[in-house]
Amino acid sequence: MTLKNKKILVTGADGFIGSHLVERLISKGAKVKAFVYYNSFNSWGWLDSLPKETLRKIEVFTGDIRDPNGVLTAMQGVDMVFHLAALIGIPFSYHSPDSYVDTNIKGTLNVLQAARQLKVEKVLHTSTSEIYGTAQYVPINESHPVNPQSPYAATKSAADQLALSFYRSFATPVTIVRPFNTFGPRQSARAVIPTIITQLYAGEKIIKLGNLEATRDFTYVTDTADAFITLAQEKNTEGQIFNVGNNQEISVGDLVGQIMQITGKKIKVIQEKERLRPERSEVERLKCDNSKIIKTCGWRPQVSFKEGLRQTCAWIKKNINRYKAEIYNV
Repeated sequence: MTLKNKKILVTGADGFIGSHLVERLISKGAKVKAFVYYNSFNSWGWLDSLPKETLRKIEVFTGDIRDPNGVLTAMQGVDMVFHLAALIGIPFSYHSPDSYVDTNIKGTLNVLQAARQLKVEKVLHTSTSEIYGTAQYVPINESHPVNPQSPYAATKSAADQLALSFYRSFATPVTIVRPFNTFGPRQSARAVIPTIITQLYAGEKIIKLGNLEATRDFTYVTDTADAFITLAQEKNTEGQIFNVGNNQEISVGDLVGQIMQITGKKIKVIQEKERLRPERSEVERLKCDNSKIIKTCGWRPQVSFKEGLRQTCAWIKKNINRYKAEIYNV
């Protein structure tokens, strides 16, 4: 299936992955409608940083994913939906879980209800590797037990099951895209890689981090965006789950060392209690089995981890004033 001239709605288009996905879709000739969070500043998030010639090709819809009427309005005349809108910060979910239920579960329900009513061709729903919890075996395939260890992960797991239930109950054409940790330009300091880089470039004397032993599987953001697009173009993926990752893992401690090599800066690293998850909530190990998506549609990561780190460091250095490195971003 070609995406050229397809009318595509991207929810969460103002965010990190969403803004990159919009760019990639435009390059494919798609007609993109970007669903961004309504605010009185008329901010379109990261879309505001795109070149003007790209922005001119995008139809922007301001709304709230929690509002079913706005979602239904946004989805009128749309062929396909990439649903990325979500609350994703894990520490914030510890004290504001209601917001995660409203956004991640009810927001997904709004998309599914509208998709069913309007008979859209396909819905790509965004999941997360966090729903697996600490790996019970590696690499983690799509059959791995689901064990969410935070309110955030629990709401994403619930949204996944809701999406699959619409496929089974109403034949709503939903595909679950389950990225492991994504990184790259435009990512907030809520995530570990920009947290490390911003503290280095801001001239902090000590890097403050949480668990240094935990391992993660990182994918560069353009590769993640391409995984969404490749799955959208593939036939017969509805009702299925696809992991997106590199099949490689690295500890946070080793990650710091690699970033220090790239930046040429070396400073002391300490664990800060505030940045540690509750013991039973910490996901200690994640490593992706990406064999299903490779076999199904031939997607493979194109940007190596080291090259992705170099590009991310360069972008953050250039945009360091966008960050508040001295503040713990939850």
